[in-house]
Amino acid sequence: MGYGSISPSNAQSLAADAQSLGNLKMEAGKNTPAAIKETAKQFESLFMRELMKSMREATMKSGMLDSAGADLGTDLLDQQFAVQMSGQPGGLSDMIALQLTRQMAGTTKDSTAGTTGHSGAPVGVTKSAKSAAPLAPMPAIGKAVRTPTENQSTFVKQHSNVASEVEKTTGIPASFMLGQAGHETGWGKFEIKHKGGASSHNLFGIKAGAGWTGKVAEVTTTEFIDGVATKKLAKFRAYDSYADAFKDYARMITESPRYAKAKALTQTGGSAQSFASGLQKAGYATDPDYAAKLSRAINTTLQIRRAQA
Repeated sequence: MGYGSISPSNAQSLAADAQSLGNLKMEAGKNTPAAIKETAKQFESLFMRELMKSMREATMKSGMLDSAGADLGTDLLDQQFAVQMSGQPGGLSDMIALQLTRQMAGTTKDSTAGTTGHSGAPVGVTKSAKSAAPLAPMPAIGKAVRTPTENQSTFVKQHSNVASEVEKTTGIPASFMLGQAGHETGWGKFEIKHKGGASSHNLFGIKAGAGWTGKVAEVTTTEFIDGVATKKLAKFRAYDSYADAFKDYARMITESPRYAKAKALTQTGGSAQSFASGLQKAGYATDPDYAAKLSRAINTTLQIRRAQA
């Protein structure tokens, strides 16, 4: 009986050794619906097999008919039962397949935006604001380590020097700023632009409030109002350079009482999660999942900068 193959001819087999599991993971890495579905079924089968094994071990044996041959036959029978009971609609394998699909989707969908200017008017999130709600907790099947994309690495490298200079004068960690800039713009893919297509250099989605006297760019954005995504035309600050954008963002975080707590966290070694939560609590964005998305972007930036150092 061949183990670990995803081919239809082996659909009734069970990946039961380290090499077979390795092959199974490699096939799942192809990220095709068929491979993910079969991988999920195999994981469920292994779980069922271990469950039946534990139940048999908990049952007292008579000793009269016990033998190595009988044990082997029982194990093979359990394996067949495990395969036959797995893959049923609505079962554990469906949950595992859904989780695998989400884990392998990458971070490219986290391209939301949402900030507030000095006026205090909240700016919502953009394209991915309507993403599905998080799945309910389920048994862990292995944590996927997301590898930064080439686009993310290029974005971080492009702006690292400026962010580092601003960090020296304000104390806001460069990686925090880079992560937020990447998150707000989809790592440079969805920058706020003027009507003619020229960049506004606004990497942080900061709105042009009543006190802003500089240039502006008008774009349609998506905001969450009472939990409902709503399209609105809004004015955003426009700068002459990306350096000016970083400086203006740092000035806003440093000088506005609204973000005093979030800024204080950067002075006491606060984590990416605590900083992101502080910004969300201060009303930086209307997206209810903003803190989680921002912390992921910051952690991605930290990973990239370590690799580029």
